[in-house]
Formats: sequence, structure tokens, C-alpha cells
Amino acid sequence: MLQSFILDKKTMDYELLLNAPLFKRLNMLEIKDILKRLPHSLKKFRAGNIINQSGEPVNKLMMVTAGVVKGEMVDFAGRAIIIEDIPAPGVLASAFMFGKINKFPVNVIAKTDTELLVIGKADFVKLLMSNDKILVNFLDMISNRSQFLTEKIQFLNFKTIKGKLAHLILQKAGKEGLNITLDMTQNEIADFFGVTRPSVARVLGELKNEGYLMGGRGKITILNKIGLAEMIK
Repeated sequence: MLQSFILDKKTMDYELLLNAPLFKRLNMLEIKDILKRLPHSLKKFRAGNIINQSGEPVNKLMMVTAGVVKGEMVDFAGRAIIIEDIPAPGVLASAFMFGKINKFPVNVIAKTDTELLVIGKADFVKLLMSNDKILVNFLDMISNRSQFLTEKIQFLNFKTIKGKLAHLILQKAGKEGLNITLDMTQNEIADFFGVTRPSVARVLGELKNEGYLMGGRGKITILNKIGLAEMIK
């Protein structure tokens, strides 16, 4: 379901493609030559447009070349759970192009005005067979996607909001860090967890009052890293 509108530009942002995982280790001339010979199209979506719905076939390679899209799942209670945001130059559902089930596992929605580079599956297979660098890059991408989905499943297994927040904060901090910047608003965190914003605000307040954290407005200092780690065991 490609709900595109007329493009206001037809040129490709090749500087962006240089940083795309799919074109890693390729130079500008190589990328231009590939796209000159490869059938493709540019599609553009307004913020809020549904790009693909859960269950629709993954029969194209779709790379974000401008803007941000989000993967969203709706649970049985009708609550939207944000699986992830995919900014340019990410690829949509790369791990689902091949295998037995070639369907989008979640709804894909334009979070901002968004442009996609679209390559048909048959043409993309020919590209993989003709270019070893792109083949290896694509294998790296789907391996990384599998690892991300494994981490996401582990995260969703946490039953409490406090456990989810502890995991998110420790993940942002890394092994050595104590000071972090949350690059998500409370509304975005609530959507990510599939809960309400007041619930997120309440639990953040509890973590501060109980001496695990200090700070505000997205700037957080961890005071009790061991205690946070205990919440996710």
C-alpha cells in the first residue's frame, strides 16, 4: 500500500547513500553507476501516512532516503507499541525479503515527511548476484536486524514499566557511563512501551525518589547502577 504523493524533487541524495549500510565500502561513482543501471523509483510520503500494513508482502527493497519512519504494532487492547524508528538511510524489513514468510511484521508509518528508494525484489536479487560488496553488506544488515529483534523480544519480556525504564536507561549508558541524554520524550517512551505517558512520568519520579537517578529534561545521572540492573534480572 504505497500512499505516495508527487515528488518535489527527482534527484538522489548520493551523499546520504555513501553512509547507507547497503552501500558501505562503495564510492560515489560506483553508487551512481549502480543506480543508473538498476531499475528503481523514489516514493514520498507525508507524515502520518501508512507506508505498509502488517501482513502485506515484502516484495521490494525500500530504503529511507529522507525523513524517519516508525514500525508500530497494535496489541489486542488496541494500544500502539512503537517497535523502532528508522531514520535515513535505513532499510525497511530487510530481514523479511527472503525466507518462508515474506510479510511486514508491523505497520510501517511515516513519522515525518519521508522519501523512499524502492527497488523491485527481482532486480535487487540480480544486484546481489553481481556485486560482492553489496551482497556482504546486505548479509550484515539482516544479521544486525536479527540481533536487534532478539534484543527487542528480551526487552518486551520485562513485565513492569520500572523494569523497562531501567533497561532503557542502562542500555543508553553502556558499561561505563553514568550520565545519559534520553533522546525520547515521555510520550515517545510511552508509545515505545505501549503504556500511557502519566505512567512513564510516575515511574521516572519513583526512580528519582528512591535514589536510583537524578536530573530532568532528558538529562539523567545514574546514582545506583547496580540497583537498576537488579530490576531487570
